[in-house]
Amino acid sequence: MNQSVPNPLPIATPIGSGGGGIASGSSSARQSPTSARDSILGHKRNRSFAAFTEGSPGSEADYDEGEGPEARRKLVVKRPQLRCNVVQDPFQSCDRCVRLKLQCKIESNFKRVGKRNKHAEMERELHELRAKVAAQSSQPIKHDGVSYGQESNEAVASLLDLRQGNDKRNGSNAGYRTLGSVRLAPITVLELFENFWIFCHPWLPILDPSKPPDHYFNLSELLFWSIVCVSARRFPKDSPLIADLCPAMSDLIWARIGRVPQSYHIVKAMCLLCTWPLPTSSTSTDPTLMVAGVMMSVAMHFGLHRPSHAQDFSKFRVELREENLIDRVKVWAACNIVAQNVSTGYGQPSFTLYDWTLANDPNKERGFHISRELQVRLEIGKFCDRVTKTLYSTKTDPLGLLADDQRLPAINLLSRELEELILQFQQDASRIDLLHLRAAALHLRVSAFFDSPSHQDYRNDLMNLFFATRSYLEDLFALEPMVQSYATSYILQITLVAGFTLLKLFNSFFSSFVDQDAGRQLFGQTIRAIRQISVQTNDLPSRLAEVLSQMWRGSPAGGHGMKTSNPQRRANNSAPVDGSLKLKVRCRMSMSLVFDSVWRWREEYQAQGRINLDSAVKNPTHPDSATESSASSIIDPPLQLNQIPGGMMPLAGGNMNPMQAFVSNTSFETDNEVWDPLSWGLDGLVDIFPVPMSSVDGGLGANIL
Repeated sequence: MNQSVPNPLPIATPIGSGGGGIASGSSSARQSPTSARDSILGHKRNRSFAAFTEGSPGSEADYDEGEGPEARRKLVVKRPQLRCNVVQDPFQSCDRCVRLKLQCKIESNFKRVGKRNKHAEMERELHELRAKVAAQSSQPIKHDGVSYGQESNEAVASLLDLRQGNDKRNGSNAGYRTLGSVRLAPITVLELFENFWIFCHPWLPILDPSKPPDHYFNLSELLFWSIVCVSARRFPKDSPLIADLCPAMSDLIWARIGRVPQSYHIVKAMCLLCTWPLPTSSTSTDPTLMVAGVMMSVAMHFGLHRPSHAQDFSKFRVELREENLIDRVKVWAACNIVAQNVSTGYGQPSFTLYDWTLANDPNKERGFHISRELQVRLEIGKFCDRVTKTLYSTKTDPLGLLADDQRLPAINLLSRELEELILQFQQDASRIDLLHLRAAALHLRVSAFFDSPSHQDYRNDLMNLFFATRSYLEDLFALEPMVQSYATSYILQITLVAGFTLLKLFNSFFSSFVDQDAGRQLFGQTIRAIRQISVQTNDLPSRLAEVLSQMWRGSPAGGHGMKTSNPQRRANNSAPVDGSLKLKVRCRMSMSLVFDSVWRWREEYQAQGRINLDSAVKNPTHPDSATESSASSIIDPPLQLNQIPGGMMPLAGGNMNPMQAFVSNTSFETDNEVWDPLSWGLDGLVDIFPVPMSSVDGGLGANIL
């Protein structure tokens, strides 16, 4: 009657079998010849087995149905009790592990854990944490980094993810997105994307607004955060989200570009980053031109220039559906649009590829058709490319400039092409498209600064330049303020060209032919538009606006005693022509005017000693104000005003006006100084002594802006 249960054998745990893979080593009792003995032994076996497996996962303790055959049956179904016949020396796997093809492993320190107690403890912790979170305020909770939007406690989010079967390693974390020290709540992500579709998407319509944020995150993490960064330029209004995102975003960009991309969707991210670069205060840290080159290379790496033959550029089988073909054509068109804007805005040769895929042919197959809004922008980019190659990329001149006797016929031909382009698209073009058409016209007409003053059509070219400048600025000012504040980097650069054009024209003989009061008002609006595009204090737009304001204030046109236009001279066209509009910088195409103007600003201000533009930006100069910015004429100690070399006075004081040299000086000093106007003048403090060319890596300054 008192038969003891044999000692269990060592427990063999098959790896990967889970809880059901643990085989009990207890032997089954032999059947008794009598029913009474069988009943007694059956109860003893139940008691012995219950004592052995008490508190273990899947044991009898997990069932509340009571004792009896039903409970015993459930136990056997869930955890079959089989003899483990493992041999330890020499090691030989048990029959069950061999049959199930599992690795048999003996764990001498195996200990069963009560699953009911563990679950109960987790439930208590979950209820306690929920109560704590409910008692807290709805303000954002800051932990290691910066949080945006209402969020729950980290531990609660983790427990909820665990309870719902979500794995935190997959990046979901209940909809939260984290980059560096910034963590965005789901509602914040939705608001950022909504803001992007309203204000940014019209400038570059290459994405689908109907897709949710998670769709773009799954396509490319860089694409998702690029959308967030672009939208965060103005959102939220009371928090510096873009400043918090910039360091981690910069690391993410180079981390993704540094590795060979495995999806062409990263090209979309680079299109956005080249259109709205991360804010910076120095062009020496602006990688936009390099990113644009990488963008074109990656696009061709995936065969986007041959969208219907994607298989030729992949070692895996590619099933190209119609929607995939349309998307690849769209991305390739966007690449060329963005690359053309970057090259034009930075005064560099174009690296676009306008092939058959981008031809405006209505007879092409449906998959090759480009949307109307992108087609308009693409044709404008093609025109700008023709202007650059015709006027600034000839092979017969060391600087690539077209000869004076050939420039006028070429400009007339390009002007007719532009008129045809305007007539073709003006009926259904949006305001942003019309603005780009005006920018293309200004890109063409600014070539007047390369004309010889002795040319017979010199005055007419300058008048056409003024009309193109005024038309562009009027279309820019007609945009809604919020849409204008999200303007692209290309629009900013063309606006700078317009501002410096007004500065040059109204401080030359040409001022006799135009209404100077209207010109002063137009210039003031231009300064406000540039500052409105600025994202952060002391970024490039704010610094360039300050430079432009200081130059206007120091010029004859900026004085309140300025003479009005002479109607008789304007009618007789008899104003004497001089060479005050000639440029020193002539290798940066249509952007040469900007580089030349800032070079002269640096040259004149350098005579005062050391320039602290950082302080001037904090107290901006108003171009029409009677008093100058308190910081605009700051000269760092120990240099004082009466100690300035050569007896030069500050810009706003003294009898000598340094801007007189700006409008009249046409000589180019051939010293060994590396002229880098925007990098030197805008990067903070500038040394007054020239730097030998041999001491600077890279020769003549490549980073002028």
